[in-house]
Amino acid sequence: MNPDRLPQALGDLLRSGYVPVPVRAELRRNLVGKLKSGEPLFPGIVGYAETVVPEVVRAILAGQDMIILGERGQAKSRLLRGLCSLLDPYVPVMPGCDINDDPCAPACQACRARLAEEGDATPIKWLTPEDRYGEKLATPDVTMADLIGDIDPVKVAEGRYLSDASTINYGIIPRTNRGVFCINELPDLSERIQVGLFNLMEERDIQVRGHRVRLILDVVVVATANPEDYTNRGRIITPLKDRYGAQIRTHYPRTTDDELRIVEQERVRFPEDHLKVVVPDYMSDIAAELSALARKSPEINQRSGVSVRFTIANYETLYAAALARGLQNREQAASPRITDLPALLASSRGKIELESVEEGSEAKVIEDLAKKAVAAVYARRMRGAPLEELLSAFEGGLTVRTGATLPSSDYVKMLKTIQPLQPAVHHLSPGQTPAELASAVEFVLEGLHLARRLNRQRDGGSWTYGWGEAREPQANPLRPPRRATLDQPPSGQG
Repeated sequence: MNPDRLPQALGDLLRSGYVPVPVRAELRRNLVGKLKSGEPLFPGIVGYAETVVPEVVRAILAGQDMIILGERGQAKSRLLRGLCSLLDPYVPVMPGCDINDDPCAPACQACRARLAEEGDATPIKWLTPEDRYGEKLATPDVTMADLIGDIDPVKVAEGRYLSDASTINYGIIPRTNRGVFCINELPDLSERIQVGLFNLMEERDIQVRGHRVRLILDVVVVATANPEDYTNRGRIITPLKDRYGAQIRTHYPRTTDDELRIVEQERVRFPEDHLKVVVPDYMSDIAAELSALARKSPEINQRSGVSVRFTIANYETLYAAALARGLQNREQAASPRITDLPALLASSRGKIELESVEEGSEAKVIEDLAKKAVAAVYARRMRGAPLEELLSAFEGGLTVRTGATLPSSDYVKMLKTIQPLQPAVHHLSPGQTPAELASAVEFVLEGLHLARRLNRQRDGGSWTYGWGEAREPQANPLRPPRRATLDQPPSGQG
């Protein structure tokens, strides 16, 4: 719809048949239309179709204010911003009015005076849904002046009465009149500010500094909060809690597929990466599995939560590590490898809170979780893989060295040299680029180590796999076996 073709004066608006409706009725009407047509309700919201979204639908149909409860990184704010998609494409307002007054029934004194003077010639302007959404992050220093407004001393000095609404410098909520207003982290508001929201939530009017400035607002007030702060022991007063008609609980992705769909949707992309980077499915699964394990770990503070941003950042780090290696080795394509996992420390430690405050414990917790993630993905991906011949080769003295900086071509030569490795790698159905084959080789070897079938010795960025008891080689170093080089295979290997 072109706004230039919409009525530009009040008389034209009335003759067009326009009938104003309250915001709640507007949201409800448009929601009903989407439900009937089968149109997606909240595009970009993943994993909530059968849990959270139905509760939001019921709250809107019931005309209730909502509070969304959830830990960080559960798309609470995005869900509430999605309410804009249920607003009309354009809504008429009085131009120059701080509170977006309805030209058909203005609430403020100045707009009523203007309407009486100009009549049908009163100009109007049109707001989009984005113009009708307001948001405020609750902090302890937020004041009533920020949210509702305050008396403007300059206007009082000009001779206006305190009871005159024109003396008010409006806050963000009145300026979102005829729209949707969201308070993020509601319990962080001080108690006296929470008390000040009572009239707005129930009677839908505001009062400023004890002066009865009755101004009826049409605004849907929604909020977000952490569940820990919303309990009886939390920082929200019970009467305000009672005014929210619906309390809706969000959650983290319940499947790896949902988590990775969010990653693909949200990760940073650049128009030019200089070479092709392919992230194998099992490496994506490891990033998602790491987050799933972190959300169950007793060593991580679960009240704080483990955001999906944790997964996104780790995925981006794996991607970047592969890109850097490919550029340094002047390759045509790159893929993340197991030897890139130590790089996740930088993208992980700032996104979790540990129960223990022991110095350096973050690195150990993240490393242990990464091992468990690789082991879990390996168990799923390599079920039924042909490994007997490969293990026999290791038992016969084969050792294999991998490294984060080794060129992919080295792994291609390794595959040609060590024939028993080929069936295990091909079981993963990797692509045919050297980078993808290199990634598959490392995954197979690390999985065998974590399954306690191979020993592993780490030397800086290089890892050496060989036969022996499956324990960390620092405690029990590998016996020096004959090493399989790329030029000279061990005896019995073609």
